[in-house]
Amino acid sequence: MRTRRETGSSSMESTCQLSRREFLGTCTACAAGWAAASVFAATPALGQTMPECPKARVRLVFSHIPPGQPTWPNIGYDYEHRKKELTQKLEKACPDVEFLPVTVRDAETAKKLFEPDKDVDGYLCCTVGIWTGVPQAVAALGRPTIFVDDLYGGSGEFLVAYAAARRNGWKVAGVSSNNFDDVVAAAKCFSCLKKLRYSNILRIGTGFGCSPEGVEKVFGTKTVYKEHSDLNKYYEKADTAEARKWAERWIGQAEEVVEPSREEVIKSGAMYLAIREMMNEHKAQAVTINCLGGFYGGLITAYPCLGFFQLNNDGYVGACESDLKSTITMLLMGYLTGRPGFISDPVIDTSKNQIIYAHCVAPSKVFGPDGKSNPYHIRSHSEDRKGAAIRSLMPLGEMTTTLEFDPDKKQVLMHRAKTVENIDEDKACRTKLAAEPVGDINKLFNYWDTWGWHRVTFYGDLKRPVEHIAALLGFEVIQEA
Repeated sequence: MRTRRETGSSSMESTCQLSRREFLGTCTACAAGWAAASVFAATPALGQTMPECPKARVRLVFSHIPPGQPTWPNIGYDYEHRKKELTQKLEKACPDVEFLPVTVRDAETAKKLFEPDKDVDGYLCCTVGIWTGVPQAVAALGRPTIFVDDLYGGSGEFLVAYAAARRNGWKVAGVSSNNFDDVVAAAKCFSCLKKLRYSNILRIGTGFGCSPEGVEKVFGTKTVYKEHSDLNKYYEKADTAEARKWAERWIGQAEEVVEPSREEVIKSGAMYLAIREMMNEHKAQAVTINCLGGFYGGLITAYPCLGFFQLNNDGYVGACESDLKSTITMLLMGYLTGRPGFISDPVIDTSKNQIIYAHCVAPSKVFGPDGKSNPYHIRSHSEDRKGAAIRSLMPLGEMTTTLEFDPDKKQVLMHRAKTVENIDEDKACRTKLAAEPVGDINKLFNYWDTWGWHRVTFYGDLKRPVEHIAALLGFEVIQEA
């Protein structure tokens, strides 16, 4: 790799090809904080190593009538074998969930058993036979509940109970699928919500999006607020040699470096170390900074873009512009899918049926920390042509899901689109990922005044997982296109 810019007699061409290792060490606890670690220590994916965050406790409620009666699936059906099989499959696939199996045959028993519950996080009701009234009785408790139809066993009662739950606005998600992975994906919502309650967001500088009070009330996630001056104290103490190692790593792995000097990238390395140290101290899994206001106002001397790039690649959350709504969206979806989000200021081009997601920082590991890395360029920040930022050349031909969760509105805004082009255009932000939306592009003009300009894009068709977790939260899903 050779850069376009050379400074003095020394070019920025780097022979330093550092191995891909992660930065923060093993997470010792959500509540107890992160352990100190060297710059290249192994990092767990977001939420995978949280020993002090207990497993989600979920009642696995099987419902059926006695086997000697004629009904679906059939008279004499071996319910015990089926229940054991399903329990084992769930326990193996969801290690972050503690399942508490119980069989209930009538609604009155369900009510008596579950009304006193105080220390469970939700219910997974699996209808293996019909008719019992159990799913409706559980849903009526108003707690997060997932209905699962064991096809051809519980189908009739599942359909009736799920329709009633939706009509009543209960916190119920439903899975009716022959693919057990769909059941697993829904069940993982419980561990996602549990982890959010043990997480902290570090917010530096005033911003926008949603209220910290709303985030804590709905998700249980606390926001720790700090000023740019607090960040500067860590920046001034950052180890120069370590900052240089990070600069060499980023330069060495980049496809090219265009505007920034080596010294500018080293400053970004120091800013990354400062952010990481603040996150360690405040036990935060996510950080969002008023970067533009801080840099334009002379409150910080380096952009955090490369640091956010590294955090998002490593399974944590680095979010732009002190946007709390996008930050909680990235944290929630990171726990749910293991994938980073890409905040953008979208542009719409109806002539090509494209929405273009544009920003000056983006991950290069869009499928998560263990996925492949796509090429990236190190550029200046676009608006002021200063500092160091990222142009990520993200995978094409892939379905993406773009979201904003708003705890104040109790809504989630969503659209899907297939990636088609990494646009090379000097105007506006450096990363420009173009995608063709699923649905009517003209509908995409409808929500910007009430939701703001930012959106967060994730790789994958995540419509169903989003709908499931929205249902458990009691959120309305708004299809944006």
